[in-house]
Order: sequence, then structure tokens, then C-alpha cells
Amino acid sequence: MTSQQARWARLRRQLWQPPRAHGEQPRERVVGPLELFYDLVVVVLVAQAAHHLAGHLTWRGLGEFAAVFSLVWIAWLNGSLHHELHGHEDARGRSMFLLQILVLVPLGAFIPEAGGAHGAAFAVDAGVLFAILAMLWLLAARGDSAEFRRPSRLFVTGTAICAVVLAASAALPAGPRVLTWGLLAVAYLAGFTVVVGTAMPAQAVALSVTDALTERFGLFIIIVLGETVTGVVDGLAHEPTNALTLAVGLIAVVVGFGAWWTYFDFAGHRQPKPTRAATVQWMLVHLPLTAAVGAMGAAMVDLVEQAHDSRTPADTAWVLGGGAAVVLCATMALATTLPTWHQDRRLYRPLARTCVAAAVVAVTVSAARPSPLVLGLVLVLAFAVPWTLAVAIRLSDDETEPVSSTDA
Repeated sequence: MTSQQARWARLRRQLWQPPRAHGEQPRERVVGPLELFYDLVVVVLVAQAAHHLAGHLTWRGLGEFAAVFSLVWIAWLNGSLHHELHGHEDARGRSMFLLQILVLVPLGAFIPEAGGAHGAAFAVDAGVLFAILAMLWLLAARGDSAEFRRPSRLFVTGTAICAVVLAASAALPAGPRVLTWGLLAVAYLAGFTVVVGTAMPAQAVALSVTDALTERFGLFIIIVLGETVTGVVDGLAHEPTNALTLAVGLIAVVVGFGAWWTYFDFAGHRQPKPTRAATVQWMLVHLPLTAAVGAMGAAMVDLVEQAHDSRTPADTAWVLGGGAAVVLCATMALATTLPTWHQDRRLYRPLARTCVAAAVVAVTVSAARPSPLVLGLVLVLAFAVPWTLAVAIRLSDDETEPVSSTDA
């Protein structure tokens, strides 16, 4: 081999590295711009689903949103875990993300009518996406050691089955098709729970949550939270600007900010305990949490547009109050997976009870359907009370902490 051929071979190896084997991912790394770009593309699909929900705030519309959002989130989780475990920041890694993005873009275009005219196209495109994901996992599995072959085989098989079922659902009528998507999402998540939950100790270490994955989930929540601001802006843009409309819009922004505050103060950007059960729970609880945030953003459009009504429309009230309740309870469910849940029992036990009580208040007020202004203010209080309690407990701890001789 000549020196030039050797240089080309070395460059080719650098640009097109084989997938990392299980257990070889760096434990400490920073989320790169490639992953952030991919997340932004996925959030465009989330926004499409939320915008469709904003115009169809009915039980059927909510069911379509749940089914479509779950499939998009599962695909995001699948692609994110593949890059976390096996990906490199090389030409191959970029090409694999680009391939997924090229399928995600038309998928986003089909989402507004996924429950109707574009349902078959959505199903086929989603099937192609899951087929690509199955192929990526299959290519990575070729370098597996013996201890990882069984979970890899199960993961590839489950993802491939999803691809087949999704593509086949294109032949179904609209109602059964959406129902199939929802049941498929539940079945996939159940299978994911079994695969990770029954992993052997060495396998569990490879599947544990790293700093980068923690950051990735948090960043995804932040981007979706941006949809609450988008919802308010859309609502204000379609209504004449006056004091009441502006007040309702700004209060709605505070509600979204309260969701951010609750998640990141009590659970976000923290790694769960290094156990299989905690890992599965930590990952899967982010699904309803993220969906609730997206749904709240969709409902805020209608909340602002109906600012002058004496009572909030029932569907808007239920989505907002129910979404706030899910955020509060899901955050505490995440907190139970953290080491600090046991280390800081004096804070988290009363905090959990308070969050559940605040969630009950949010749902109760939604059922009463007060005016949009009152509903928004009550939801602000629902998020503010747990945080106020946490501050009071922290201050109490500081006052009761003994002063050492070095501090005197």
C-alpha cells in the first residue's frame, strides 16, 4: 500500500467509523450540535401535533394527539439511544441522522391530517422510519459480544415489528388505524420495559443514564416548552390587543414557566439511581410529561382567544388543568428515581404530597371552568405552592443547622 493509499484508508476510518460496541460509550460527554439539530427537527413534529390539537380540542383530537405524539417520541427515544450507545460524530453518524431527518420531514407534513386524509401516508412514512431504526440497531448488533446479543436481538425485532405494523395500518379505516397506533405504542413501551428491566448487570451498566442523556432529555423538554410561548403568541396574534387579552396571554406564559420551574427545580438535569427499574421509570415518565407540556401549549391558543368569555371552554380547561396535573405528578414520579429522593426525605416527601394536592386543585378548577383569567391564575398558584413549600423547608433547614466553631 502506498503512502497516499494509507492516508486515504486512515481518513476513511476516521470519517466512517463502525458503531461503538455496547458499554464503550463515554460516560462524560457534552451533547453536540448534531443531536441538537435532530431534536429541533423532532420538536417541529411535536409542534405540528400540538397545532392540530389546538384546532381540535375534543376527546377524539386528544386521542389522535396522544397516539401520534407517542410514536414520534418513541422514534426520538430510539434514535437518541442508538447515538448514545453506538454513535460517533463522524460522517457516518451525521449521515444516519440525516437519513432519519429526511423521513421525519414528510412525516411532519402528514401529522395535521394523520387521523384523516393523510393517515395512510403517515403510517407508511412512520413504518419507513422505524425500519431505518431497526436497520441501525441491526448494524450495531453485529459487533456485540455474547452477553449483549439477546437484548440487541429483542430490540431489533421489536423495532422491526413496529415498522411492519405501522405500514400495514395504512390499509385500515381512520378510527381503527389511530387505535392501532396507540396500542402499538403501548406494546412497544411495554417491551422496552421488559428488555431493560430484565437486563443482566453488565447489560444494565451499558444502558444506564449518562450525563449526556440527562442533558438531552432536559433540552428536549425545554424546546417543547417553547410551544407554550408559541401558543400564547399565536393566540394574541389572532385577537385584538387589549388589557384582558394581554393579561391572559402573559399569565399563560407564567403557567408554562411554572412547568419549567417545577421540572428543573425538582427533577430535571439529574441522573436516576443506577438501577434497571429507576432507569426505565426515568425514561418512560418523560413521555407523558413531554406530551402534557405540548398539549398545554396547544390549549393556550384557545385560552387567549377566549379571554373575554365568562367561562373557559370545557376542552381548553381540561387540557390545561389536566396537563398541569400531569406535569406536577410526573415530576414527582421522576423524583422518586433520583438518589436525592432518599437523601433529602425531609424535602421530597412533603413536596410530593403538595404536588399531588396541587394537581387535584388544577383538575377540580378545570372542571369548574372559571373564566380564562381565573383559570390561569389558579394554575399559576398550583405551580407556585410546591416551590414556596420547598423554599420554606430549605430556610428551615438552614436555621436549624448547627453553627460550627469555624463558622463563628
